[in-house]
Amino acid sequence: MSVFQFRLDGSSGVPPYLQLVQQVRQGLLLGYLRHGDQLPTVKDVVASLAINPNTVVKAYRQLEHEGMVSARPGQGTFITASVEPVAPGPYARLRRSLEQWVRDAYAAGLDDEMVTAMFATIRNELRAEGAA
Repeated sequence: MSVFQFRLDGSSGVPPYLQLVQQVRQGLLLGYLRHGDQLPTVKDVVASLAINPNTVVKAYRQLEHEGMVSARPGQGTFITASVEPVAPGPYARLRRSLEQWVRDAYAAGLDDEMVTAMFATIRNELRAEGAA
């Protein structure tokens, strides 16, 4: 398995530590991370993203508080949560469909903020209808 790598989006408006937390959550949900996997060390994340070590420590503490990871002194931080990921077949089909939709949205002139707003609006409307 490849090593999980974090990335930061400076234009997202989301604090860096929360971006790290969200990426671990998403990694679990999508099956990129599983129970027992080790997260990159604080030192490695700092080196790859050029961020303050306290930012990474804050993210890892948040994840530990939420019960998703456990820090083992001298060994690292490990995933302790178990999430049943989406089945590979439906995931691949949905991903291709969503990818095409996003490409079409960009081609139609929508920017990231508009795509996110449209997605959130539709998701909320479906929840209100009881479809989600």
